[in-house]
Amino acid sequence: MPAAAIPSRRPWLRRLAWAALIVVLAAAVVWWRSLPPVVAGYRIEPHDLVQDVVATGYVITPSRVQVASEITGTVVKRLVDRGERVKAGQVLLELRADQTTAQLDQARAALRQLVEQTRPQAAAALRQATVQLEQAERDLQRAQGVYASGGGSQQQLEQAQTALRTARQQRDSAQAAYDAVAPGGAQQRALQAAVAAASAVNARNLVRAGVDGVVLARNVEVGDTVTPGQSLFTLAMAGPTEILLPVNEQSIGNLQIGQQASCVADAYPDRSFAAQLSFLAPQVDRTTGTLEVRLRVPHPPAWLRQDMTVSADIVTARRSNALVVPNDAIRQADGGTATVLVLDQGRAQPRRVTLGLRGLTLTQVLSGLRAGDEVVAAGSVSPGQKVRLRLLPLPAGAASAAPVSNEMPLPAGR
Repeated sequence: MPAAAIPSRRPWLRRLAWAALIVVLAAAVVWWRSLPPVVAGYRIEPHDLVQDVVATGYVITPSRVQVASEITGTVVKRLVDRGERVKAGQVLLELRADQTTAQLDQARAALRQLVEQTRPQAAAALRQATVQLEQAERDLQRAQGVYASGGGSQQQLEQAQTALRTARQQRDSAQAAYDAVAPGGAQQRALQAAVAAASAVNARNLVRAGVDGVVLARNVEVGDTVTPGQSLFTLAMAGPTEILLPVNEQSIGNLQIGQQASCVADAYPDRSFAAQLSFLAPQVDRTTGTLEVRLRVPHPPAWLRQDMTVSADIVTARRSNALVVPNDAIRQADGGTATVLVLDQGRAQPRRVTLGLRGLTLTQVLSGLRAGDEVVAAGSVSPGQKVRLRLLPLPAGAASAAPVSNEMPLPAGR
């Protein structure tokens, strides 16, 4: 009889077990729904923070010089090519100089003739005229003595006087002729000027570099006929290498002369070199909204070339061991202050903070937060709401850089 009663109680036990399970599940649902929502957040920690301005530009030199010929001529020799370094006064090009060389030779020959023939002849003529004058003076003295003693005629005395005057005139003429060809005389100065003029004309057949620099372009070959003013070579004048950057005007407040930069050329992405901010243009280009910035490269690498495209990372500020907050946790920013929601006893409580160095992803907190505080990330969370945080890692760059990007298109026709 007891054995027959046991099966009759099993359906009741099953119903009781199901009822208990339903009650437990309902209680679990109610408990789960009563829990605060899980939202993303961050834990405030100290990090080194670097603020950069990143921009793209190109390599420039202080100035470019166009080399041209002063005369019309035919090229007979080209002595330099692109990429070569030249010194001021170095010959770059030779023009045919047949006519001008002949004119110079003619002027030099005339000067040699003066020195070797005309001047000795004039000196000899002067000596002879001087001797004749001295003889005429002696003849006159004798004639005067004879006439005074009554032994000569008046006619003989007058002839001696006339001979003396003639000899003196000849001596004076010979002296004048010699003075004209004497060293430093008028004729020598005229011939020397003619030689200098012919030499200057002939020198124009040699096209020289006016400054130290590097040959960027050549526009002439042997056999070409060139004319005055025609650009034959373009030289990059020697001087400090610079990088020209068009920087977004929004970053002007972050830039100062003397700031350091790290640069990388597109042609050599695995090689970097140092530069320093040396120039800020006095005005902004209204058409592009950019400011011209120049970086000086104190030690340019040998492979750096004119007009190379270069990306520059200018360090505008640096903070060591600074408290930082991700920018998406900042609310109601007003100048140097803002509001963040801090997890306090399970609730997202608003707190005013003072901001310092700002970047694209991270901002320094000067006051209002401490290391270890947990803040709510961006989202639809109301002040005072109960929440649970799902902590996220700080954005990339927390320990290295928070760049202010200025990737502007390079000017056309650079």
